[in-house]
Amino acid sequence: MAYRYSPQGQYGAPLVPAVPTQSLLAQVLGITALGLCVTALAAWLFQGISPGLGLIAMLAGFILLISINATRRNEALSLLLFYAFTFLEGVGIAPVIGQYVRAFGPDVVFDAALTTGLGMFALAAIVYATGLDLRRFQGIFMIALLGLIVVGIVSIFVRFIHPETYAWLTLVIFSGLVLIDFARLRAGGDGLTAVQMATSIYLDAINIFLALLQIFGGRRSSN
Repeated sequence: MAYRYSPQGQYGAPLVPAVPTQSLLAQVLGITALGLCVTALAAWLFQGISPGLGLIAMLAGFILLISINATRRNEALSLLLFYAFTFLEGVGIAPVIGQYVRAFGPDVVFDAALTTGLGMFALAAIVYATGLDLRRFQGIFMIALLGLIVVGIVSIFVRFIHPETYAWLTLVIFSGLVLIDFARLRAGGDGLTAVQMATSIYLDAINIFLALLQIFGGRRSSN
């Protein structure tokens, strides 16, 4: 089920001193990339755990996610919490990845990861090359995401939406949020710290990856 980090500070008084855009971009991408590596390592190490333990890890990670925002003024602590969160996120999604590996082989995971990376790079390139700024539509995307979360919860008990349809909706919404996050990054972060920005982009990537995993897996199962 998709979820989203909502950092405080955007469109308000800056919480941190202004950072040159190129320097902020390098910091955010570096933090995000390392976080994704930590998640990949954790998912590989714990691929055999039960879904119940994975859920516990996700719930613990959600607590850390809230703590990242609460400790934004302490950059070192916030960064440590971020990497702890990415580790727990990897443990949480390990059962899902393991299920796809057993059903379709490791290629489906590799394809989803590669497509996620290339897709996010393309979206970031569009923002930086054209100056596209969708930040004014952030409220619309957040409402759409909230609706998606509600649908995801309801569909656990009542199957009224096809999983692949849900995956496509997730992909569309988070692709829009990627464009918003990189527009925010290009504008200097809107007063957010590098860790807050990295957390937001990291979650965009994870949700897009899981959506693509569902889509690619669904195609293989229908062949």
